[in-house]
Amino acid sequence: MDEALLRSLTPSVLAVLVRRGADFAAAEDAVQDALVEAVRVWPADPPRDAKGWLVTVAWRKFLDATRADTARRRREDRVEEEPVPGPAPAADDTLQLYFLCAHPSLTPSSAVALTLRAVGGLTTRQIAQAYLVPEATMAQRISRAKRTVSGVRFDQPGDVATVLRVLYLVFNEGYSGDIDLAAEAIRLTRQLAAAIDHPEVAGLLALMLLHHARRAARTAPDGSLVPLAEQDRSLWDTKSIAEGVQILQTALARDRLGEFQAQAAIAALHADAPCAEETDWVQIVEWYDELTRLTNSPVVRLNRAVAVGEADGPRAGLAALAELVDSLPRYTAVAAYLNERDGDLKKAAQLYSEAAQKAPTLEERNHLTRQAARLNTRR
Repeated sequence: MDEALLRSLTPSVLAVLVRRGADFAAAEDAVQDALVEAVRVWPADPPRDAKGWLVTVAWRKFLDATRADTARRRREDRVEEEPVPGPAPAADDTLQLYFLCAHPSLTPSSAVALTLRAVGGLTTRQIAQAYLVPEATMAQRISRAKRTVSGVRFDQPGDVATVLRVLYLVFNEGYSGDIDLAAEAIRLTRQLAAAIDHPEVAGLLALMLLHHARRAARTAPDGSLVPLAEQDRSLWDTKSIAEGVQILQTALARDRLGEFQAQAAIAALHADAPCAEETDWVQIVEWYDELTRLTNSPVVRLNRAVAVGEADGPRAGLAALAELVDSLPRYTAVAAYLNERDGDLKKAAQLYSEAAQKAPTLEERNHLTRQAARLNTRR
């Protein structure tokens, strides 16, 4: 059973059902039922047209559910609408579905969460981690969003800002998580940039390209994380870096700064440095100041503390860190790094061990554990 094929077809099948009149919640349930049926049937009898098969079965599942709750005449009308088996349209509906999920009846945060779950393929746990909230809280938010759009006709697509937020979070999960969605997020953002002349769309595309360019250097052959300062920069994709910088410069020239352009500017400064020691940390701090002004995000301020520690010394970084709450994800890891830079190896080792226990991924936990062991050996 090709699970990757099923996952890639899910958004298009869902979009077909929505276009044919199914409300979103019922369409999602029908598609999930069709996927279960595919897992059961395909190993013994694989279809010639996988998408057409899924569309047909999902539509039948939707009709069956509708018939159970409607009168006989309405059931007969629905039967006539059942699509005949055969090849489904080859058009890529994924980006359209992103806009449809960002419905005006939903708050931006709820629209993002619903789209990540229904279209992006992320789990509730992964979405909760991205939003820095408990998994139970996110589950309730997604359930409320489904109830809100249940029965709503999806003829009022949401705004660009919400779709950009979804694409950004999908890329982040693909870049650092256990589901590879980064390339898909870049593909969809390219489509959006080609369709809409918007500086923040360009800023997001530049940001993705600049981060993705470093991907080959982010892990060692054994799968362990390699910090940015220790990465082999010869492995970076210079073509993607050049494209990202060019897109960013064009966007910045329009003088309509947004958070994605600011983030891309920081990534470009890292990419421009021939080695870690030549990184222009002063400019990076200035861009973090702009990003803080735009977002007032505690995560941005946490990253700014690291940059301040590099530009003005670890004591200055620790002072900036002290202004934040210590419950922030990765706060303890940042504190460990800055204390190590300041020469307090005992405290740094202890903090690395604490940070490892809080790490959201196995790779990050292993990396922080190795950092603690390294300092304990040196003392």
